[in-house]
Amino acid sequence: MLEKGALTGITVLDLSRLLPGPYSSMILADHGARVISIEDKRFIADGFFITTVNRNKEHLSLDLKTAEGQEIFFRLAKTADVIMEGFRPGVVQRLGVDYDTVSKMNPGIIYCSITGYGQTGPYMNRVGHDINYLSTAGILDLNGDPESPPTIPGVQVADIAGGGMNAVIGILLALIARNQTGKGQYIDISMTDGTLGLLSIPLFFYQLTNRISTRSDSVLSHRYACYNTYETADGRYLSIGAVEHRFWKKLCDHLEYPEYIDLQYDDSRRLEIIDTLRAVFRQKTIDQWNSEFGEIDICWSKVQNIEEVLKDPLFRDREMVVDLEGNDGKTTPVFGVSVKLSQTPGNVRTPAVGFGESTVSILREIGYAEDVIAMFQKNCVV
Repeated sequence: MLEKGALTGITVLDLSRLLPGPYSSMILADHGARVISIEDKRFIADGFFITTVNRNKEHLSLDLKTAEGQEIFFRLAKTADVIMEGFRPGVVQRLGVDYDTVSKMNPGIIYCSITGYGQTGPYMNRVGHDINYLSTAGILDLNGDPESPPTIPGVQVADIAGGGMNAVIGILLALIARNQTGKGQYIDISMTDGTLGLLSIPLFFYQLTNRISTRSDSVLSHRYACYNTYETADGRYLSIGAVEHRFWKKLCDHLEYPEYIDLQYDDSRRLEIIDTLRAVFRQKTIDQWNSEFGEIDICWSKVQNIEEVLKDPLFRDREMVVDLEGNDGKTTPVFGVSVKLSQTPGNVRTPAVGFGESTVSILREIGYAEDVIAMFQKNCVV
């Protein structure tokens, strides 16, 4: 347990699987909450027990379709602060572990449901994944070459930003409200809702110009040379984000193209400027540009792969990449805690436990005798 974490003393039961819910509960666990992940052994075969989002947690295998499994769940739920689930709408009601049922025995419970399209609305029963939520919310249409199909991002934006992070925000808001009212509440998180909120800048420009942003053709997406990506001599890429004129001027002066300084957003010559910079950046390798640009104020970066990220001194210095010893004694680099609190900092304490590894210890803790636990195991309740 993290003794001085911001969430020390808070207990979370996480019924969710895959990425959005476990990512959310990982953040809560990083800051001191006791998180007990609960999953049915039937889902082991899916192969999606993502260890990178299951650190700092305990794991209980439990079949909620059995009477004994529900009894175990309710014993835990009576003293829990937060329950999370990521099933389709209506599933927890059929299982009998929904918010209305739990809140009758624990009025202070905060119950968070994460789904693709929410608990209401015409799409509530649709199945989907990240690509579908990005499509529905208008994000996917903005990614990729304008002459090609939309490009699928290499990370799960809707799952993490739309679902997982918003779930954390909702839970923290509900905890603050409970401190004021003494009552828990239900939280309805839609990954598509949360993703829609990422369109703030495209919405601003659409309302300003009445022009729909298209793929790779907006102020902040490849339209102008000052905010673009460029290939280097060794086939790598660097990014330029010189949006402000002072940064653009410094770049043009450094590359010895002063004639482009006042043409930063000139539509009649933007393609000429982009082509010129493409030719310039192809003249040197990424390491040469790295040495040349250094700390010059032009808003530039090397486009790094994950191996380089893990070695980057920035992330090591800020403890965003830390070495964690696993249960096998081997040390592995893992991502750290991004929210840096001065008085109650979170941290990475324990690696992901194995599927169901905490089952017996949790059952003992809530009062089950050894022979009863053995019966649960024999009958596949746990």
